[in-house]
Amino acid sequence: MLTWKDIINFSVKGNPKPDRRVEKTEAEWKTVLTKEQFRITRKSGTEAPNTGALCSRYDAGKYNCVCCDTPLFDSTIKFNSGSGWPSFSQPIKENAIKYIKDVSFGMVRVEAQCNTCDAHQGHVFSDGPEPSGLRYCVNSESMILQAE
Repeated sequence: MLTWKDIINFSVKGNPKPDRRVEKTEAEWKTVLTKEQFRITRKSGTEAPNTGALCSRYDAGKYNCVCCDTPLFDSTIKFNSGSGWPSFSQPIKENAIKYIKDVSFGMVRVEAQCNTCDAHQGHVFSDGPEPSGLRYCVNSESMILQAE
């Protein structure tokens, strides 16, 4: 189980190696993503709170990256954080997510990206539920729910 200390270590010392890599040009991404998916995943955008289609869904399944279909989160670790975005307490496996120190908007945060294709997913915070204490705050537009 990952903890906040692990997240900080990854963001400072380097991320775990992904199982595979998917790389495309900006033009190629634009042909497979909607404008909103492209803005969020490739340009580090954010959807408005409480607007995402996956925010209040709790169906059993896997939440995969919309860009490369890599499984990132499982429905069993999703919770209602009240933040307005889908929230998870752990990634599906340790090397699914890449962690980047983010100092935009005058604050220090940790950006969560798909480790396979570098798609922006959202941010991870240290105010989640026990036992990990993690809250992955993710954009609905950056994921596809693969229902079981």
